[in-house]
Amino acid sequence: MKLLAYEVDKRSFLGVLNEDETWVYPVSAAGMEYRSMKDLIREAGPSEMEMLDYISKKMPGDVTGAASVEEIKVVSPIAEPDQDIICLGINYMDHAKESARFKKEEFSKPEKAIYFSKRVNRTNDPDGIIPAHKNLTNQLDYEAELAVIIKKDAKDVKPGEVKDYIFGYTIMNDVSAREVQTEHKQWYFGKSLDGFTPLGPCIMTADSTAFPPVLKIQSKVNGELRQNSNTGLFIHGIEEVICELTQGMTLKAGTIIATGTPAGVGMGFVPPKFLETGDAVECIIEGIGTLRNTVGE
Repeated sequence: MKLLAYEVDKRSFLGVLNEDETWVYPVSAAGMEYRSMKDLIREAGPSEMEMLDYISKKMPGDVTGAASVEEIKVVSPIAEPDQDIICLGINYMDHAKESARFKKEEFSKPEKAIYFSKRVNRTNDPDGIIPAHKNLTNQLDYEAELAVIIKKDAKDVKPGEVKDYIFGYTIMNDVSAREVQTEHKQWYFGKSLDGFTPLGPCIMTADSTAFPPVLKIQSKVNGELRQNSNTGLFIHGIEEVICELTQGMTLKAGTIIATGTPAGVGMGFVPPKFLETGDAVECIIEGIGTLRNTVGE
């Protein structure tokens, strides 16, 4: 099942895609009045999720408020996260190698997961403009990532329990200013500039795929395939990460965890292929869809 946030005539809605993904049905058609995806994640019970799945299989004429996907504007599913996004760095072996090469460092496999935080005032919408921030960077880069969304407060989670704490998955483009990263010798500032977190286009619920998810992940720039990998190649998997984090911190419902990016980012090419104004960036994950954005001025 795929849930999304969208607008019709500047009015905001939450909805579920029908089976062939040509229509979206508002959650109100299932008797729900949630105002935001965060509220739905925190409060919707199993019976409500089953009802959403039930109406997703109906014909458009049988659902009040049904709208064609061609008539709506899809927006970020979680526009204003309650906390910073938790990110994993260097979580695919091939990206670890290209990163070391770019920084002219000796490659070494990370034995422990590398965590950092991405500050987000507001996530960027699907089809939104990525600001170039040319006053700060000439090395604007993209990173296609699978983002995990926690559905209930998680503390001291044990192996085998992790999937019960996952609401679903979406796509994040971890846009990065590379020289800001390297100059400051940490990632927080260079990955947290306004507009640097495109998210969406929908949330695929956890029950829609096997756990752990093994999904093709790709990115394209102006139609050129850049990244082409699979989430089955994580160095540190979702179960390991959530178990480790929750031994010492509580992950609140709605927490977003970005799981890292594979090889093929701009800095990985020789010479590097950084983004320029007007470039169209697509991040694609099997089963979820395509997150498209354009680089602005």
